[in-house]
Amino acid sequence: MKAVVCTEPYRLDLVERTAPDFRDGEVLVRIRRVGLCGTDYHIYAGRQPFLSYPRVIGHELGGEVVQAPTGSPFRPGQTVAINPYLNCGTCIACRKGKPNACTQIQVLGVHADGGMCEFLSVPERAVIDATGLSFDQAAMIEFLAVGAHAVARAGLRPQSRVAVVGAGPIGIGVAIFARLDGAQVTLVDTRASRLEYASKMFGFGDTVIAGPELAQALAERSDGEMFDVVFDATGVLAAMRESLSFVAHGGTLVLVGVAIGDLTFSDPDFHKRETTLLGSRNALHADFARVISAMRDGSIDTDLLQTHALTADELPQRLPELIRDADHVLKAVAAF
Repeated sequence: MKAVVCTEPYRLDLVERTAPDFRDGEVLVRIRRVGLCGTDYHIYAGRQPFLSYPRVIGHELGGEVVQAPTGSPFRPGQTVAINPYLNCGTCIACRKGKPNACTQIQVLGVHADGGMCEFLSVPERAVIDATGLSFDQAAMIEFLAVGAHAVARAGLRPQSRVAVVGAGPIGIGVAIFARLDGAQVTLVDTRASRLEYASKMFGFGDTVIAGPELAQALAERSDGEMFDVVFDATGVLAAMRESLSFVAHGGTLVLVGVAIGDLTFSDPDFHKRETTLLGSRNALHADFARVISAMRDGSIDTDLLQTHALTADELPQRLPELIRDADHVLKAVAAF
């Protein structure tokens, strides 16, 4: 079978590998679509903190069932997505109902080989019914679930003032679900093209270019009070640090992106707000379910999310191009 391997930073190879056998308790899936995300770009550039090379990348997966265990609810030909967060089921996080933060987690495409290949065998619990959705939609469920999870973590109230810093795929997902929960959303990014796309295609009318006057611009938009909840989806330490200053007194800062290194805040600035600081990692089954429901009822127009399409054969050449053209790429999906 075809597989795309990141053998070392800045090198992708299209290789032939032996297809996995069907294993008891697992579902054999024919991968049809793989979404590309910031994690894949960071792996390519050598900036993913949890990865060792070589690695078959890809964790935003849509495909169809080839074979399932006897008695399984899944059937051959059924459209499915994959929950790529393979958890142990027994650690303290799993026992608390947080398998997304499992101490032994194996994320496909990061800790373990992922889905940029033609066939993948995964535990049955990781397979998600995507009946009625297209393969492209199935491959976009995971990144939207990350945004849905961050919003669920924040516990938004209707009419909450929300700032989302970073208008990439994850940030847009956060903004979409925050708006669905009734929040007033302001989007922030360094790239005007990203904000223009978010405004034109998704109707996010309140956008701000990040720069030296950002704090002043956000203060003006919030009557000087700043924001009830700030989501940082940049994965950039400097931006994550600055985001604290956008939080209203009594407000919440949610860190969605992850970066290599230490994150430090001014303690007086943190304490005077009585800030609630939340980390948001991966997603839960409930978040996947919410995304699928929103796709099915039309609350999310996935055609607007997908800006680029390519094939598996093109990936070694096209992925560096997508990184270079990031200002104009929201979601690229590769066909296998």
